[in-house]
Amino acid sequence: MISANAKLSTRGLSKAFRKGNAQIEVLRDLNIDIFPREFVSIVGASGCGKTTFLRLVDGLIQPSSGTVSVDGKVVDTPGKGLSFVFQHDGLFPWRNCGNNTALGPELAGRPFKQARELACSFLRLVGLGGFDQHYPHELSGGMRQRVNIARALAAGADIMLMDEPFAALDAQTREIMQSELLRIWQETQKTVLLVTHQIDEAVYLSDRVLILTVRPGRLKQEVRIDLPRPRELSIKRTPQFVYFTDLIWRAIEQEVRDSINQEARTLASLHS
Repeated sequence: MISANAKLSTRGLSKAFRKGNAQIEVLRDLNIDIFPREFVSIVGASGCGKTTFLRLVDGLIQPSSGTVSVDGKVVDTPGKGLSFVFQHDGLFPWRNCGNNTALGPELAGRPFKQARELACSFLRLVGLGGFDQHYPHELSGGMRQRVNIARALAAGADIMLMDEPFAALDAQTREIMQSELLRIWQETQKTVLLVTHQIDEAVYLSDRVLILTVRPGRLKQEVRIDLPRPRELSIKRTPQFVYFTDLIWRAIEQEVRDSINQEARTLASLHS
């Protein structure tokens, strides 16, 4: 039964893909509730189904069994009340930052001028006020990802799905972008579901961290991050932060080892 207060819920969510003659089960029986204005991260070994889970939540692919619900309504088509921030910014090179950000409102039928005004307001929110006339090739990787986040915010969805949004950035820029994301989240009060390989990123950003098992991905453990907000980057050097990071790593370490062995067996079977 779906929690009455949940913003996003999955019940019995499972997904399998067919590859040649093999049936590969990626996710099995996920029952997860995410509540309004929560920041929740998902971590797990490579191949455990983290990105597949986000795509199921967004309706980009359909489950083999089970359901995804937003505000109590089953998601059966893409984008209902959700926006997606991918690892690569995917900005259209022929559109300037303002027009890239305005894409969602335009597609929703807003007049061009109104869509541009909304886009510029979100560009200011992500620290890019005055850059609406710049083109993607004129920006750094971190700035392009800020535009990507502004575009997701301008779409007006209550829930933001983020798939490794800072993975392509250098370590220093990634740290700053994490801090900026927290600021933006606190200002917009969105519900955020983030997939990341970086345990310290998950701990720094999240209210809760969900740990998936090796494929088929199941919910192994939930860790509530009991760190005060607002959080400065300096919190990463505190004993409490190190405690949560170590706790999650201990829960995931064997999963990573099992994943490596599993991938080797899968490749061997496909080539046998």
